[in-house]
Formats: sequence, C-alpha cells, structure tokens
Amino acid sequence: MARLPRIYVPGCSYHIVQRGNNREPCFYTEQDYATYLTYLKESAESCDVAIHAYVLMTNHVHMLVTPMDDGDISRMMQSLGRKYVRYFNSANQRTGTLWEGRFKSSVVETERYLLTVYRYIELNPVRAGMVAHASEYPWSSFQYNGAGREVKLITPHNEYLKLDENSEKRQQAYRSLFQGLMPELDLEEIREALQKDWVLGDDRFKRKIAEKIGTCREKHGGDRKSLGFLKNQRL
Repeated sequence: MARLPRIYVPGCSYHIVQRGNNREPCFYTEQDYATYLTYLKESAESCDVAIHAYVLMTNHVHMLVTPMDDGDISRMMQSLGRKYVRYFNSANQRTGTLWEGRFKSSVVETERYLLTVYRYIELNPVRAGMVAHASEYPWSSFQYNGAGREVKLITPHNEYLKLDENSEKRQQAYRSLFQGLMPELDLEEIREALQKDWVLGDDRFKRKIAEKIGTCREKHGGDRKSLGFLKNQRL
C-alpha cells in the first residue's frame, strides 16, 4: 500500500524522530555529535525550518520544529541526511544506509502539548538512564532552554517565550517543568502519534486536522483517502 503523504498544517510545530538502521549507533564520538548539529543548523536555515528542541541519542534523534511551508521538513532532513551520512561513512570507513527508512513525524497541538514535547525530547537521556538530570546531557537543547547557554541552532517557540519576559526567570520556569518524570499517559500519547505519523492533540484538534486534510485528499483519490478512512486508520 502506498504511503500517505505527510500532513502539513500551516503554523503548527512537528515532533520528528529518526532512528539508526537496525537500531545501530549513528554517533560514536563527540565530533560526530558536533558535526550533526552543524549540518542540522545549515540545513534548517536553508530550508526555512525553525528548531525549538532536540536531543541526539546514541542511535536516534528527536526534534521539535516549525516549517515555513509544506515540504520544508522533508527537504531539511534530506539535506541533513546527505551531508551527515557522507561524513559518518567516511569517518568510520563504512558504506550503505545509516537511517531506518524515512523519519517519523507528528503534528503538535501548541497550547496543550508543545511544552510537553519539549520535556519528552530533553528527558530522553534521563529515561534511558544515561544521566540523572537533563542538564547533565550535552547533546540536547536543554543546554539552551534550561541552562541558558548559547546554542545558535535554536529558535525559541512563542510558547517557550511566554514562560516569562525575563530570560533568567524563563529558564527557571522551564527548569521547574523537569521536576520528576513525565506521566505514562503523556509518553504513550506522544509515542502513538509518532508511530502513526499523525496528530498529538485533543479530540477537537484531531477532528479539525482530519477535516482539513480529508477534504484535500478526497480530491486526489477514492474512498481509501476519504475522511472516514483517515479517521479509522489514524485516530
């Protein structure tokens, strides 16, 4: 069965995950991590994608991003993939694919879920038992969002900026979100939305998106692309 086109909703942010092929490592050295972030910045800027949060794990990456237009995220990931895979294969004297198929993504409802996804992404190393607190992991956006260090890659989202007008108080407010682990229900919702390449939001938001893209897809296909089919497959 043909893959459904990716969802594009103007103004919305997206949670992205890309995994190493067969869950194998895609980073070995500090230079690998640093090189990936350099290429991510270049590709994001050239494709008009704002990066709000990220974490580079040993065998996968997470990002929270906002594209300016339809297709911008795919173009960014293609550009990033070409550059980084070429570097990684050369550095490690290997050939072949590095990533496990195409990346997963979900549309994120801003008001209810955006900061929750920030937390989910930056708490990955804590859930993996790599560090005790997000601040201890050097390869995530917590270094900017929670610790106030300069990370030129990051474009703060308005929801993050709303935490406080003062940058120090904003970082303090953000750090307060990281007290304890996330509820299991939030983890399940985020993972399900990613797995289905669908929507992370409440029922009203999901219906709104389903109606929007359902109308669009009905123009290009038969019953299998109808609103009813999308609801049965995605919600």
